[in-house]
Amino acid sequence: MKGPMRVHYDEEGDFLEISAGKPTKCYATEIQSGVFLRRDEETGEVKSIGILGLKKRSKTIKDIELDLPVELSLVA
Repeated sequence: MKGPMRVHYDEEGDFLEISAGKPTKCYATEIQSGVFLRRDEETGEVKSIGILGLKKRSKTIKDIELDLPVELSLVA
């Protein structure tokens, strides 16, 4: 994942999405229950990760610590 990072949390749907780079046409794959990777249709580059049921996966919403199923390399 390259480019500016965006984090969006939908409290009503309890869904967290972390994305990077310019939005492109993507497809999503559920890599484990409730965890989705979105990849660019042309390059296969990971563009975002989405986590459904975030509150159930973390002890407190103030201090979220998750073991992400992918390695993120974010460059400033």
